[in-house]
Amino acid sequence: MKQSSLKQSLSMVGGLALLASTLVGSGCAKRVEADARPSPESIGQYYPLAVGNAWTYRIDGRDDKPVTVEIVKEQDGYFVDNQGGQLTVDAYGLRDPKRYLLRGPLEAGRGWNNVVSVSSTERYQLVQVGFACKVPAGSFPNCVSVEGRNKVDAQTTLVNTMTFAAGVGLVRVDVATEHEGKRVPQTELELLSYKADGAGAGSTQTPAAPAQD
Repeated sequence: MKQSSLKQSLSMVGGLALLASTLVGSGCAKRVEADARPSPESIGQYYPLAVGNAWTYRIDGRDDKPVTVEIVKEQDGYFVDNQGGQLTVDAYGLRDPKRYLLRGPLEAGRGWNNVVSVSSTERYQLVQVGFACKVPAGSFPNCVSVEGRNKVDAQTTLVNTMTFAAGVGLVRVDVATEHEGKRVPQTELELLSYKADGAGAGSTQTPAAPAQD
């Protein structure tokens, strides 16, 4: 599970996808449960989208094999990074082509579902809002953490906790597995350095949002 979680984390950084194919198999059309349209609340500030922005992470406390995610182009309404990730900000929140990673209103405890298939649903919940966090890249006063959960099998749930800092982007990812109520850490990513211009910038072309139930 350790190696799978590492691949999962790299996939998440490169586009913030909750699920890697190594864990859940082939994907299918995604749907996001319907919700009243919230105010964007400057959600874009939590992942500044602009070509040239870049974030370098260390994995499991090791500085010798950093991973860098850099936005290299804007295409079809999405900002595309060098890891294959695609992100945009719309009226509902921050999303990739398949799912929302942050949705407003930004209130602790608020949750939403991304329906992967008839038998699989990604569940997201805002854990903390407006708190201070510290990583190797620095201390940041205005952060938001969101927890994503998806069942790997009948007994095991994959839990990803992502922390975003305003004006910076994704600063920390904690991946764990949960089995019979016991959570076991698998992989940790922490921000080492970043270049984030255009805080809160969104795409100039808004693509169609994931279909809503």
